[in-house]
Formats: sequence, C-alpha cells, structure tokens
Amino acid sequence: MKRIHWLAVAAAVTLAACGKSGKEGADAAKPGASAAVASAKGASAPAQPLLISPEDLRTVGRSVQGSGPLLTGSIQPERRADLRAEVSTVVLQVLKENGEPVKRGELLVRLDDQAIRDSLASADEAARAAAQSFEQAERQFQRLRTLQAQGMSSIQAMEDAEVRRNNAQSDLVAARARVASARQQLQRTEVRAPFDGVVSDRKVSAGDTAQVGKELVKVIDPTSMRLEGQVSAERMQEIKVGQPVSFRVNGLGASEFSGRVKRIDAAANATTRQVEVLVEFTGDARPQVSGLYAEGRIQTGSAEVVMVPEASLVWTGEEASVWRVAGGKLQKQRVQLGERDARRGMYVLRSGLSEGDKILRNPSGTLVDGQAVEMAAASPAAAASGGPAVAPVAARSSGG
Repeated sequence: MKRIHWLAVAAAVTLAACGKSGKEGADAAKPGASAAVASAKGASAPAQPLLISPEDLRTVGRSVQGSGPLLTGSIQPERRADLRAEVSTVVLQVLKENGEPVKRGELLVRLDDQAIRDSLASADEAARAAAQSFEQAERQFQRLRTLQAQGMSSIQAMEDAEVRRNNAQSDLVAARARVASARQQLQRTEVRAPFDGVVSDRKVSAGDTAQVGKELVKVIDPTSMRLEGQVSAERMQEIKVGQPVSFRVNGLGASEFSGRVKRIDAAANATTRQVEVLVEFTGDARPQVSGLYAEGRIQTGSAEVVMVPEASLVWTGEEASVWRVAGGKLQKQRVQLGERDARRGMYVLRSGLSEGDKILRNPSGTLVDGQAVEMAAASPAAAASGGPAVAPVAARSSGG
C-alpha cells in the first residue's frame, strides 16, 4: 500500500511540471513579449518640461548693502511702570486685564481698606481732641499773660501756661500728621494708572494677599517703543550718537524699521562684553508689542554689491547652490557667498553668478539638472499676490 501511494505522488508532480513548462513556452511564443519586458526594465521616461511663470524667477542684480556693527536686542517701551502694593492687605478687585488700554488716573486694582479706614477715624478723633486741648491751653496762656501785665499774676504762672500751650500744640501737629498718614494709606488701596497706556502684565487676582512691595500690574506706553540693543565692544569705535539704524523685528514679517542711535552706555556688560545701545524710531512704522527680538545694523557706510536672497539657495552641507534658468533649461549652479545681511535675509555673492542672471525664486526639491523649462503666462491670482508658482523648498537639505 505504501508503494502504491508514493507512485501516485510522483505521477502528480510530473504532470504539474509538464503543465508549467508548457505555459511558459506559450507565453514566450507571444509576439513582442520579450521586447516589452526589456523596454520596461532598461529604458526610463525622460523628465517632463518644468512649467514656470515669470513670478517664479528672480533677476540677480546689484543692491546697496549697509556696512557697520551688527545690533541685536529687543523692543522695549521707554515709559513703563511696575505698580506694587504699598500696604499689606487683601486684593478686592482687579478691573483691567492684559492688553486693555488705560487712561491716566484710571483705577486698576482695589485693595481692602477697612482696617485703614478705622485707623483714619481714630486719627481724626485724636486730632480733634488735640485741637481742643490746644485751644484751651492757648486761652489759658493769653489770660495769664494779660493778668501778669496788670500785675495780678506771677511770671512763673504765665511761663507754666506757655509750656502747656506749646505741648498741646506739639500734640496737635502729631495728631494731624497721623491723620495725613492714614489718608495717604487709604489712597494707596486704590492703584491707578500713572499715564495713558496698556496693561501688559496682571500679577494678582481678587482674594490674593498683597504684601508691601508685591507686584500688582505692569503698565506700558506703546507709543514710546524703542530698541534696546547690544553691540560688540570691539566695534564701539565705529558707533556715534545720531547714526542711522535699520533693523527687522521677529514676528512682524519682512517689514523694515528705521531709527537712530540715541544713547550709548558708558560701560560694557561684564559677562557678554557687549555695550547697550538705545535706538529711537524715526519712521512712522513702529511695533506696538514689547519684548520682540530685533536684529539689524548700525549704518556706518554702504556699498553696491550683487546679492542673492536666502530663499533661492539650496544647501548641501556647507555648499550653496542656486537653480539658474538659461537657454530654456535648468542649471544647478554652485555659488560662493559672503556676508549675510540679517536685516534683509540676503547673502553677498562672491562668485558663481553674474548680474542679470535669472534664478528660481523658491526652488523645490524635485528639480533635475538640465531639465527643460517652459514659460507660462502669469495668472491673475499670482500676479496680484506676487507669490511663486514653484513649491518652496527648505533652506537646507541633505542632498542636491
């Protein structure tokens, strides 16, 4: 029985092998089959032409580059006030939130004043009693002085009455001082805005305990913004009061701001070895938010140079390239760069391109060197926005 079983299995395997070889022979006999396979494996489709519009191109040209020390810092208001508690009590009410405008004298925070009002009432009563004592002592002194002039009283009695009058007067002055102090303390339970501005930082809420010196709110004047920057001490000999400054502020896009050097500190920071320079705005445009980072340059000179925008560069490690359009084709051109203008985000071009060359404004990562280029008419939407049609690529990539 076992021998018959193995013979059956061997026969089945032989029949299956014959069927497979027959099918492969039939497939090989089909006309053009081998040619199609060879074509699919050995040949690759040519790159499609790149369709771009005039908005995707940038013409390399000369521009004026300012020279001078770099300046970094932040936008800060010249007028700012940290309002702190002047009495130890509980916060009853906070009337303003962050970002809300305030007028000079407007109430911002109300503190509990019950204990101070009790002290004021007590001081008023003490001052009233001291005033009565002084009036009585004054009348007694005047009466004894009249009697002494008529010879009806001794000089000693008159002098004793004068001492009592002077002591009562001192008590009255002290009592009135305590009343003034209590009234002043009562006024300090109402924290008011010292000038027109904006609440920039609220530090307390209703129910908090405010100790003397505790910060309650911050108020700034957004119309008094200035740049508080730092410059390396090595470039101090180039800086003078009144020099123009151009800079950009992070968070405000590509807007450029102008100013002038208002003041130069007389001492450098012991840790960073930088000197603080205050810059006041000279143009109409100025930020309304404090604390923003700014970077620019103090203009001590200028020169005409060929510059390349940072957005047009493709990085491979430390090597920079651009995609140039010439003769209807794309060419990946390596360039040598100089100093970067942080204010405008552009690099000085040392070699690799010539004035008048056309390069892609925002190259993508799928471009091919030698790829054909076709120009398309500018679309109304692109013409209106000025935006590129080619997909942007990261400033630095791992490969070409």
